[in-house]
Amino acid sequence: MTASLGKVLILLGVLLVFFGVVFTFVGKIPYLGKLPGDIYVKKENFTFYFPLATCILISVILSLIFHLISKFFR
Repeated sequence: MTASLGKVLILLGVLLVFFGVVFTFVGKIPYLGKLPGDIYVKKENFTFYFPLATCILISVILSLIFHLISKFFR
């Protein structure tokens, strides 16, 4: 049990470092936050932005990643 927990923590650490490097050097990811399902309302003194489609896309991608990780460490 302890060995598998150690593997998971190491993998999560490597993934965290990887994504940190990607976000540092890539800057902005194109189209992320500007998908067709994102809600954007701009009035005179008010702006509301809710990235609904972006949240769903990120959720699906993370779900697939965690599903693959769980199959790998089973």
